[in-house]
Amino acid sequence: MKKPTLLVFVLFLFLLNKTFAQNTYDFLKLDMSARAASLAGSYVTNDDDPNVIFYNPAGMGLLQGIPVSFSFVKHVLDINLASLAYSTDLKNIGRMGAAIEYINYGSFTATDDYGNKTGTFGAGELAALVGYSNYLGENFYYGANLKVIYSKIADRSSSAIAVDVGLHYSLTPQLIDFGFAVTNIGSQLSSYYSTTENLPLDVVFGVSKRMEHIPLRLSLDFHNLSDNNSVSDKLRNFTFGGELVLSRVLRLRFGYDNAKRNDLTIGNFAGLAGFDIGLGLVISNYNFDYGYSSLGLVGSINRITISTAL
Repeated sequence: MKKPTLLVFVLFLFLLNKTFAQNTYDFLKLDMSARAASLAGSYVTNDDDPNVIFYNPAGMGLLQGIPVSFSFVKHVLDINLASLAYSTDLKNIGRMGAAIEYINYGSFTATDDYGNKTGTFGAGELAALVGYSNYLGENFYYGANLKVIYSKIADRSSSAIAVDVGLHYSLTPQLIDFGFAVTNIGSQLSSYYSTTENLPLDVVFGVSKRMEHIPLRLSLDFHNLSDNNSVSDKLRNFTFGGELVLSRVLRLRFGYDNAKRNDLTIGNFAGLAGFDIGLGLVISNYNFDYGYSSLGLVGSINRITISTAL
């Protein structure tokens, strides 16, 4: 890690801690998919992307075929993330899904108590998911994930187990979808030291609407509904996104994360923090997606995703 980036790195960690205070495994709340990130994570109502397993396992019930998706995220500094998602239908059983997400924080210099360099060390985290979704009623689906999490920093490590649960309901004539999910319900199996930390629990409710006369879908999600805040504070934790189909080949996406913009505002300056944009290309049987997210003064995040159907 280059020295001029140290201040930015410290600022990034401060803002990350401000956003996800009192939790560990905060990488679980980062958007892996370029398409989802372009919509600011407004994805609890998605019904056509295997990456929905990270947001609402019930959405897998509406998938078709055997979709598979790979994503790569270039975060600030040396932080890189990658994910792989897959889903298939099991006759007379339901739809199953599997996914993995990994984050590498880069290489760091190790020192002793006197500041003498003793070598280098790395840090990374991994989560593996297995999900299931099925039909609950007319246009009504449910789903659940089992998640195993592992983290390692230098010679220390921790692990955890968690579940996600979700519901998806469609009002087909009105072109409206509703989604509800509770993610990261669980606890640590082993901790870095003697203190057990909480997982980043998130309760999300969302709605999306497909426009009748233009090829546009708008999505609105409310996050952190389990927090002990007032109703008005809960309503401020919203994300909004839109996806416009420009042609058979090209999609344009945009998003806004209100909580992220507030957290990344430094003084009176926020820049484009909280805003996201993205493009999608459909070529043959492949979907190529790109997403750009602004973190204001901290920097920006670039994501790419390649998806196809086996």
